[in-house]
Amino acid sequence: MSTGFSSSSCRFADYFVTCGLDTESGLEPDELSGENFEQSPLRRTFKSKVLAHYPDNVEWNPFDQDAVGMLCMPKGLSFRTQTDTRDPQFHSFIITREDGSRTYGFALTFFEEVTSKQICSAMQTLYHMHNAEQYDILHTPPTPRSPEDPRPTPHHLHAAPSLSRLQRFNSYDISRDTLFVSKCICLITPMAFAKACRKVLEQLHQAVTSPQPPPLPLESYVYNVLYEVPLPPAGRSLKFSGVYGPVLCQRPSTSELPLFDFPMQEVFELLGLENVLQLFTCALLEIQILLYSQHYQRLMTVAESITALMFPFQWQHVYVPILPASLLHFLDAPVPYLMGLHSNGQDDRTKLELPQEANLCFVDIDNHFIELPEDLPQFPNKLEFIQEISEVLLAFGMSPEANPQCSEGQSKLRGFRSGDTASDKRNGNLAGSPLNSYLLRENQTIARLQALVKRTGVSLEKLDVKEDTSTNKDLKVQCDEDEMKKHRLNIRVREVFANRFTQMFSDYEVFVIQPSQDKESWFSNRDQMQNFDKASFLSDQPEPYLPFLSRFLETQMFASFIDCKILCHDDEDKEHTLRVFDSRVDKIRMLNVRTPTLRTSMYQKCTNIEESEKAIEMRLCKIDHTALHPHLLDMKIGQGRYEPGFFPRLQSDVLSTGPTSNKWAKRSAPAQWRRRDRQKQHTEHLYLDNDQREKYIQEARNLGTTLRQPKLSNLSPSVIAQTNWKFVEGLLKECRNKTKRMLVEKMGREAVELGHGEVSITGVEENTLIASLCDLLERIWSHGLQVKQGKSALWSHLLHYQESKEKRDATPAGLGPPGIIHDTERRKSDASCALPPLKVSLIQDMRHIQNISEIKTDVGKARAWVRLSMEKKLLSRHLKQLLSDHELTKKLYKRYAFLRCDDEKEQFLYHLLSFNAVDYFCFTNVFTTIMIPYHVVIIPSKKLGGSMFTANPWVCVSGELAETGVLQVPKHTLEITFECQNLGKLTTIQMGHDNSGLYAKWLVECVMVRNGITGHTYKFPCGRWLGKGVDDGSLERILVGELVTNTENEERMCRTPPMQQSPGMMRRFVTISPNSKPKLNTGQIQEGVGEAINGIVKHFHKPEKERGSLTLLLCGEYGLVWALEQVFQHGFKSPRLFKNVFIWDFLEKSQVYFESVEQSQMTQDENWLMRVRHFCHFMRAINSTPRNIGKDGKFQMLVCLGARDHLLHHWIALLAECPITAQMYEDMALLKDHSLVNSLIRVLQTLQEFNITLEASLVKGIGI
Repeated sequence: MSTGFSSSSCRFADYFVTCGLDTESGLEPDELSGENFEQSPLRRTFKSKVLAHYPDNVEWNPFDQDAVGMLCMPKGLSFRTQTDTRDPQFHSFIITREDGSRTYGFALTFFEEVTSKQICSAMQTLYHMHNAEQYDILHTPPTPRSPEDPRPTPHHLHAAPSLSRLQRFNSYDISRDTLFVSKCICLITPMAFAKACRKVLEQLHQAVTSPQPPPLPLESYVYNVLYEVPLPPAGRSLKFSGVYGPVLCQRPSTSELPLFDFPMQEVFELLGLENVLQLFTCALLEIQILLYSQHYQRLMTVAESITALMFPFQWQHVYVPILPASLLHFLDAPVPYLMGLHSNGQDDRTKLELPQEANLCFVDIDNHFIELPEDLPQFPNKLEFIQEISEVLLAFGMSPEANPQCSEGQSKLRGFRSGDTASDKRNGNLAGSPLNSYLLRENQTIARLQALVKRTGVSLEKLDVKEDTSTNKDLKVQCDEDEMKKHRLNIRVREVFANRFTQMFSDYEVFVIQPSQDKESWFSNRDQMQNFDKASFLSDQPEPYLPFLSRFLETQMFASFIDCKILCHDDEDKEHTLRVFDSRVDKIRMLNVRTPTLRTSMYQKCTNIEESEKAIEMRLCKIDHTALHPHLLDMKIGQGRYEPGFFPRLQSDVLSTGPTSNKWAKRSAPAQWRRRDRQKQHTEHLYLDNDQREKYIQEARNLGTTLRQPKLSNLSPSVIAQTNWKFVEGLLKECRNKTKRMLVEKMGREAVELGHGEVSITGVEENTLIASLCDLLERIWSHGLQVKQGKSALWSHLLHYQESKEKRDATPAGLGPPGIIHDTERRKSDASCALPPLKVSLIQDMRHIQNISEIKTDVGKARAWVRLSMEKKLLSRHLKQLLSDHELTKKLYKRYAFLRCDDEKEQFLYHLLSFNAVDYFCFTNVFTTIMIPYHVVIIPSKKLGGSMFTANPWVCVSGELAETGVLQVPKHTLEITFECQNLGKLTTIQMGHDNSGLYAKWLVECVMVRNGITGHTYKFPCGRWLGKGVDDGSLERILVGELVTNTENEERMCRTPPMQQSPGMMRRFVTISPNSKPKLNTGQIQEGVGEAINGIVKHFHKPEKERGSLTLLLCGEYGLVWALEQVFQHGFKSPRLFKNVFIWDFLEKSQVYFESVEQSQMTQDENWLMRVRHFCHFMRAINSTPRNIGKDGKFQMLVCLGARDHLLHHWIALLAECPITAQMYEDMALLKDHSLVNSLIRVLQTLQEFNITLEASLVKGIGI
């Protein structure tokens, strides 16, 4: 946990350590740090050792020699001569134990003269060897060139042209030069009081280098820090003595944000606000993050700041802000990580060989730039958020942009700034200061921001005046102004960030799913349990938040936060961050009860900055505790002396144990505060106690985090192998959980009834899950890569496969008859076989993706290919085929790679196979603008062969995204292939003919349409005539389609149920073909209407993103039109021989009657007249349409329009009362039974609350 620290510690520091050159073991080159031997010896790295640490061991924080050694001097020893700069460097580091708890280290590295003769002569020898090599390189004449050739050889570019110059610049001469070597003193502490530790170390170093010796021996000061200075209790401040001056530290109370003591100011100056926010978004979405800088302290400051800003969430994965050079292979880890990599300042970004970049956020701190992964969603309310933080930064005279001067040296900038802004007290408005005008010239963003700031009424003058008055008032404050300013800036920025989460998740508790069983069984089934009702939570959120939130809710940090909430019912056992967060959320809720309007997406600014600042000021004005002063220790005379300029080996006998009686405890406070304090620490920061809850929380965090933290030790091949094995197991587990989660989401309601997770999945959520699957695949494919090519490991593997396959196919052996597959399929004479399934081809699917010009990057191509394979239900099969080329896999991957662990690979493919159980449209719905080839086949009825048909047919295909317009179909083949922009899921086809020639009558069984890329085939059943004087005289029809499921699908698991609901009652009654009219009784008809209406109601109750086709529910099989047709057919008097009477004829007669009544001025009530006018108006409009739609087509149109305008129930009432009904219907007809008509009207009324929009093809040519 980011706040976890060693619980039992109540001392300020646990260890004091010195690291450096061990003169006994001499110079050992540090091969692991990867420095090459072409470097001159002074530039090489040598192994450093931990020279001493006091005390030997502390039970609550065992000393980890390897980790401390690596992190104090991550690059090993470095040598300098008197000509080089030798300024002391401070950096902090963090050691994360395997259980997730942390200790902090603070190190000051400085240079000391080398006194050992052996070391100096060893260095001299190395130089002689090095120079000899360089000499050989320089003076070996290049063979193929003539000596006159003026072009320099490549080596001349690197090496200086003459040996004398080479020696002068890059050399060490034992008689002339003084050799210096780096040494490091370090404090290991349970909590990160960075400023205080830095002061202590700097003063100790100063004591050694200053001409006057310090008042007491060094041992006294070290002893004091180790044993006599306590940790300040929560909410208190503490003062203790350094060698030359007092040192202050203060610790937030349990109701404030957790302790954070790194300068945020630096992060904003280095990266700029926009980049900080992007990096913050990446961290929240658990994307792999790699920080890159020459300065260790910058790596640490950026990492700690970003994780601190996440409050109340905590980074759950690998966290190594400073990655020692010997652990570079950890960049291969296929898990989310946040790591910092030291750059040597010479190499640029392109030289870095990173194993995986498909989902990497790369932050080049020193050059102020950041590379983001593709399609990173925006943080909610990003613009308002940026403005709110900008106001805070501007109030401190900082620019929201990255500050180029920052990298040249912090000190220069600080001097410049405080000089310009502080001295210019008269000038209340900052814009006059040279700093700001410089920035404004450079950057229009700031000009815009300042204009914005003025507009919002935050005048900069006010802000600065406030700043000035506060600094005058603060004369009482015990720390210097600069430090106070840092505290203030930190807390303001952190409060603004924390406020975003309290606003976004102010009602999160409502959606937490409390486990129904006891904790034990909850833990054992933790993987399968949903702990948060994501779908309901997201349905409440404003649309623009969804891309970010839907991904964030899937992260480990969110899951752990909610687990923590479930485990801590009462306030007592709540973890510190959770308690603080909940109390803030409660405050917001109280506010919202009073002013409920706040629960909108309106941006709420942070309101509690003042009180947080006050709390810090109060602690710094009035110091709560003062520790014991350093004093003389019980040392023998002569001990404690040392040579000026050298940090000595301290007397271990006095430093190895603390005082027997705890003096400072007695002096500073009664014992009960100590006890209380320790309990507070437990609850405040400690995530590690031996009680059960801890064990549980650790276990609960098991998703994909089998490896939380790399062990910092010297790594043998077996350790690396074991680590990789853990990675492989973790990847497999993650794959299992992801596939399960995606299936549960997709199967929706039925799955929920079977006891799995949530009810429904929105389009955004589906995209999120698929994106995270793509990310998982990229991580699997980049594990154990031999050589990295391109940003996407998966696509790179596919390209290799494509290349080798095309080579093989080019050889004559590979030439087989390509069309065979089609011929075998054709033999089945079934209608659906008129369109055989597309040939399964991995290469063909790759080509489809390569032909999409919109996708520019490899990562994008890989993702599109995964989506296409998911939609075609071929993902597992394709990947199996890809991996079946063992030679290629061996060539591309190391032995330990996931893809070469056979069992795991098989299991992984098996998990992916389960996706075939559901229908995804994740390709069609995402790539909406690409061109897709479609193939249309019209299948005429076999009974009356269409061979004599003379007219010219046409079709117009419509989908959820677009429609094609009229396409002529050649009448002899009745097939057509065309390319057009993605139509989405297909919904309807309008088809007809031009009625030309002698025999223009045509009985069509169905139309089949296939998408040439995804292979989806749609069937549009017809079974009616098109032609004048036959059937209902229609020359065109609107057909509604359904997706055909491919039953003889490749794999056993592929049997896919159709997208529609399970067949209702109606399918059981109606087993007769649509041509012969089935006779249904009134009960069955009522049930049919009920089911049709029910389908429409259900449709509107689904989230918008996942509704199926409304057209299908209206005009499809057993839809509303069919149901009402049954109502009107029931008891319709059978006409005379050879003459067909249609419902439309009855409606037209009724219309004539109504129009005559309307004219005859008989007194009727207004309502009735209104309904009649509507009915006649619609009838006239449909009859006068230029389209050649037959009578049944017109009836369909009327029903659709009536449903859209909520008039159907009025019309049924009108028609039931109409005298025409009496003439044309039998007595037992449904329309003559009052009670049945009333119940029908009631059922139709339920459609009133829905806003039905009709597809254009249904109402084309009608202007209502």
